[in-house]
Amino acid sequence: MTRTSLRAVAMGAALLTVLSVSARADIKDYEFQLVDKELKQGEAVISVKLVHKPSGRAISDAVIFAKRIDMGPDKMEAMTASLLPVASTETGVYRFKANLTMAGNWALSLGAKVQGEEGTVESKLILKALP
Repeated sequence: MTRTSLRAVAMGAALLTVLSVSARADIKDYEFQLVDKELKQGEAVISVKLVHKPSGRAISDAVIFAKRIDMGPDKMEAMTASLLPVASTETGVYRFKANLTMAGNWALSLGAKVQGEEGTVESKLILKALP
């Protein structure tokens, strides 16, 4: 190879690197999805999956920094429960233990950072606690 062609190859590789870094996904391309929309009232394990919507790929390396569960959908925002992280063996599935003290609709609010992306994934998911 000539010196000129080597330089062209190096420049092309550098351009591809720049393009791949700037071609990140939009944070709106990610969403949390409930694994089960109905759970038994009382001690429950709530499972959610973080998904990259365009590819359908589960995202397992997110950092969840905000979490809350309350009965806002039933006009009882003050009725809350604590959420404790629970280990998961499934890729992209995040689990939380909660005591759903009343039957009815509960809102699970989550905020997360996806590695390598700017912005925050925010979701409010509605689940039902059955008697």
